[in-house]
Amino acid sequence: MKRIGIYYTMAALIIIVLIPAIIVKTFNFIPSRGKGSSNDSKTILQKGKKIGIGDGIRVYDTRTQEVREMELEEYVKGVVAAEMPAEFHIEALKAQAVASRTYALSRVRDYAEGHPDHSKAPLCTGIHCQAYLTLDELINIHSRDWKEKYWPKIEEAVESTKGQVLYYKGELIEPLYHSTSGGMTEDSMDVFAVDRPYLKAVSSPYEEEAPKFKSLVTLTGDEFVEKLSSKYLNSNITKENLSEKIKLVEKSKSGRIKKIAIDGTVIDGGEIRELFELNSTNFTITYNPKNNIVEIETIGYGHGVGMSQWGANGMAKQDKNYKDILKHYYTGIKIDQFKEGRD
Repeated sequence: MKRIGIYYTMAALIIIVLIPAIIVKTFNFIPSRGKGSSNDSKTILQKGKKIGIGDGIRVYDTRTQEVREMELEEYVKGVVAAEMPAEFHIEALKAQAVASRTYALSRVRDYAEGHPDHSKAPLCTGIHCQAYLTLDELINIHSRDWKEKYWPKIEEAVESTKGQVLYYKGELIEPLYHSTSGGMTEDSMDVFAVDRPYLKAVSSPYEEEAPKFKSLVTLTGDEFVEKLSSKYLNSNITKENLSEKIKLVEKSKSGRIKKIAIDGTVIDGGEIRELFELNSTNFTITYNPKNNIVEIETIGYGHGVGMSQWGANGMAKQDKNYKDILKHYYTGIKIDQFKEGRD
């Protein structure tokens, strides 16, 4: 585990505040009591309901504000293409297809009549559920050459895994996923205060080529202090007392911050991530008083729970197939064909 603290290098007069913390992005998860930490939350599924999809599933289009009836596998193609780069290894795309299909069916099970945020359909096309794009939208975003080069690959990933879903002890799981974990995924309990036995922290190697494996935010010391002071009005933070005013309270198993104290006020680590618009809250803050510059280096991108998409691609490049990938990221699950009426 890393240690939060402030270190002084006399020669350079550099103050370093280490604040690793919770990764968040891509796939939302909202606890039943309301919104979770920041805008990276998702819905807790109610167990025991049976699933019927009939001729298709209903999806609320957030762009047109209309409900569309869609065939399940065609919907999954649009999700895979929207959620994961088509350039990824075919086995990673297959893993994404199974995870996305499982999520869609779990939503149908628990919100058959409609979700509270879109009352006429259990699913939507935004990241509140899963991102979804039509083929025409994908062509507009990329190019017609993209269709010829990559759409057959998307179709192969979905069609070769047709009907396959993820179960834990006979129930469909909530297959959270994210872009980049930074080397280790997170336990759902540590991020969302929801215990899912299949969403445990696991190693996630082979992510170093991810474009947001590491990122850097730079601002002046004055800007840094001003942001903290505007958010935490009762705090008395200056550039000179950062070492006294920012303290680690609790870290997760993977080393991300669960709780930190800002001038004695204990907050969720995710608040700092949101305040400074970071890719995750697994980060290091470095302040150099000589040039009055604060650098925040962030590791990972997304909430860190479940499957890392860049980790999945890395595993696929190491000759792991989609089943290996899914069983690695979702502890204790089984991959089986979906049968209508089964939950």
